[in-house]
Amino acid sequence: MAIIDEAVKKIDDWQGKKISIHPLSGGLTNTNYKIEVDGKPYFVRVPGASTDLLAIDRNNEYHNTKAASQAGVAPQVLYHLPEYNVMVIEFINGKTMSKDSLNEKGMPTRMAHAIKKLNQGPRFLLDFNMFRLTEYYLSLCSERAIKIPDGYTERMKTVKRIEQAMNVKPLATVPCNNDLLAENYIDDGQQLWLIDYEYSGNNDPTFELGNTCQEMQFSNSQIEEVCKAYFGEIKENMIARMKLNMIMSDVGWGLWAAIQASISTIDFDFWGWATERWGRAVEKMDSDEFAKWLEEVTK
Repeated sequence: MAIIDEAVKKIDDWQGKKISIHPLSGGLTNTNYKIEVDGKPYFVRVPGASTDLLAIDRNNEYHNTKAASQAGVAPQVLYHLPEYNVMVIEFINGKTMSKDSLNEKGMPTRMAHAIKKLNQGPRFLLDFNMFRLTEYYLSLCSERAIKIPDGYTERMKTVKRIEQAMNVKPLATVPCNNDLLAENYIDDGQQLWLIDYEYSGNNDPTFELGNTCQEMQFSNSQIEEVCKAYFGEIKENMIARMKLNMIMSDVGWGLWAAIQASISTIDFDFWGWATERWGRAVEKMDSDEFAKWLEEVTK
């Protein structure tokens, strides 16, 4: 019996009711379902194979999803089945966003406001640090002989320079989703909801901002709009932190994609994504602006 069928049978409140299970497309790590119970919709997430290798802590995810719900930016967790690492979550009736829809006028400001609301909410269980996660992913690739794009290990000296520069004047950590792809925003017409807290943790807020700007491939003016909406003004040192974290987004999640290319059963071109992200990271590290960003974050 599939995990989703076993999980459904474990929820006492649903027994004796009419249940229909509908797989949802779009998950890159897990399998997602819309379940209707006597016509009422629920969202259910079932973890993918070997996702523990990706450094996902399911207890952390559960705790942080509840905290984000308390902050008013994530749907409520209605049932939790830890034996299956399954959560049943309130179904949000809204539009799952795309890169195109989040590039529309005014969206960078709405995104920044939603992120700030999360960042000002209850502390999360664990911390998140992309520098440490990158080291872990590299060691995993080495241990398992997982193919990575050319030049990764040679560029780790540059990654170290980024970390050293950003640590000169570190920001206080706040609760962050850390993985705000376009599809992790849902617009119900009133607000943007932030979903999927697998990689959530307390982190530098400029990683959250830079990461999502990178996912949307925002222009400089859009990045400035995010900065102004979040910080109240365009601050050059915060822009620089966001730009450096855009690099780290591609460095870390590029390795994630390389690992997924090796272990995932999901039909997706993870290797193509890994090489695309690494190419963007290298381009930025080799840019004329890179040295300026390193200097700016120390001010």
